[in-house]
Amino acid sequence: MKTKPDLSFWKLWNLSFGFFGVQIAYALQSANVSRIFATLGADPHDLSYFWILPPLMGLILQPIVGTASDKTWNRFGRRLPYLIVGALVAVVVMCLLPNAGSFGLAVSSAILIGLIALMLLDTSINMAMQPFKMLVGDMVNEKQKGLAYSIQSFLCNAGSIVGYVFPFLLTWIGFQNTAAAGVIPETVVFSFYFGAAILLLCVVYSLAKIKEWPPQTYAEYNGGADVNGKQEKTNLFKLLVKAPSTFWTVGLVQFFCWFAFLFMWTYTNGTIAKNAFNCPETTTIHGIEQLDGDKVVKSYTAKYILSADSLLIVDHGKAAVAGVVADGTFTPAQNVVMVKTDNETYPIKAGGLNIEAPAQGIALSTPMIADGMLAGVDGVTTFRFNEPVNCEGTTLLIDGVATQAPASLTIVDRLSRLDKDSKIILADIYTHDPNSGELFLDGTSDGVLTDPSNARFETSVVLNTESPQYNDAGNWVGILFAIQAIGSVLWAVVLPMFRSRKFSYSLSLLLGAAGFISAGYFTDPYLLFVSFVLIGCAWAAMLAWPFTILTNSLKSGNIGAYLGLFNCSICLPQIAGALLGGWILSMLGNPDELAPQYMMMVIAGISLLLGAISVVFIKEHESKTETAK
Repeated sequence: MKTKPDLSFWKLWNLSFGFFGVQIAYALQSANVSRIFATLGADPHDLSYFWILPPLMGLILQPIVGTASDKTWNRFGRRLPYLIVGALVAVVVMCLLPNAGSFGLAVSSAILIGLIALMLLDTSINMAMQPFKMLVGDMVNEKQKGLAYSIQSFLCNAGSIVGYVFPFLLTWIGFQNTAAAGVIPETVVFSFYFGAAILLLCVVYSLAKIKEWPPQTYAEYNGGADVNGKQEKTNLFKLLVKAPSTFWTVGLVQFFCWFAFLFMWTYTNGTIAKNAFNCPETTTIHGIEQLDGDKVVKSYTAKYILSADSLLIVDHGKAAVAGVVADGTFTPAQNVVMVKTDNETYPIKAGGLNIEAPAQGIALSTPMIADGMLAGVDGVTTFRFNEPVNCEGTTLLIDGVATQAPASLTIVDRLSRLDKDSKIILADIYTHDPNSGELFLDGTSDGVLTDPSNARFETSVVLNTESPQYNDAGNWVGILFAIQAIGSVLWAVVLPMFRSRKFSYSLSLLLGAAGFISAGYFTDPYLLFVSFVLIGCAWAAMLAWPFTILTNSLKSGNIGAYLGLFNCSICLPQIAGALLGGWILSMLGNPDELAPQYMMMVIAGISLLLGAISVVFIKEHESKTETAK
């Protein structure tokens, strides 16, 4: 078997350039998926579950792709056909995912579409990414593999920077960064569009510049195949049994690393929005529960829930109110504002109101009901249904009419106004022509509340995803992830300078652990740069060393199959993190309070610390031509 020739820098560059476009797609996914699902209406405790299907598909698909590509020989090459298929699917799905909330569907349906799109996107990105790793194993000699994977790491992080900053830059240009309830802001939507276009261009470049070896040449340099490109049938189970110990020890380190980063992608948005941007909280209604004592006997959920006379009870996760009970008298109202006395006249413009104060001495205090919904100040609900409101020394503005403040006042929702055996309608509401104002019901089903006095809203306290603070935080997360990528690029240059790969690997993960833990507690947006630079050090090592260490211990004939199997060390920890994330978050918090997502960042740091310790178990296989120890 011949020794593979040295390749020029630009040939090594071309082998990996497509990583730039693929990583833009990956960056957009990792930075925005939790933001997308939270905007669609997902509860924070459920966010991790949406990440189960993507790695599960990778767990099944990647070994198949790796094994199949070992045997693929056609006019497009050996690995490149899988790049073409993966990239094309990714481009299509990138145009679909950010529009999941734009079809007027119920929350559950929108989330389902988003989930399927995420599954396809993650799978196709991994399918497009895998050929570049395999090409290095196919065409690069042992001496240059470290450099080749460092180039991949650089391009990977350069692409990440572009993908991460897209929403921030588009906001700066003038694209809208907020949208209606359940709709993804156009800054995110167009970021995915631009990312898809760049990915397509990178694939075209790769196809033009990469010339894979024909079967005869491949056999001369790698062995494991005859001149016709035929191989004996690969048995994946036997390959696992015969796998070198490095396969398993590096896989253990990978488990802790990818477990940590799954939590980062899932919970960074919520952590930064609350800690650094003081995002307001809101009570989200998931549906109506019929109770028998303390036991829930029936639940009704829908985007809209109406009473039999078509009056809204629940609208996009918010309660529609019936009005107020003042001194025992019920008054239906669409808008109620509690005002205070002042020496000037002010226009009242808050919570959907746009009413000129009717007389001297009226100034805005607090919106209570706005457009038929329970209102609040700066997105924070300050009142509750059926609880007394202290309005001493104020005046009420009810549907634009000023009235003297009553001795007792409560806000009454429609649910509490229902009579016995009340029929409710679960529906989606849409219009064919927004200009006509004509509404239609779709996907309706009926329910009956046999005892409305023992019915209640099923609620949770979540961040207000419609607020400017939340969406500004979402953009800032992209900047932080870009800082992580910059830190990773710089650290990737430093990594080859260490004499010991294991030492640099472990040190990098320790730095990343410190970054995760500090990110859970820092409240200054700019101080978080330090946290994410440290996280970038871990990311650089995760991209560079596992595949370098592993491929040095593998025989040539089944490199693709082994790399496909090794992808399980990426998929399995993500599946574990996705399954455990919601449960861990529930254990850490109180159901009646905002979920403490910052604690998940701390747990991610602990996981990375365990990964750093696990590096000690790796025993490297060193080529005689290598100088790194």
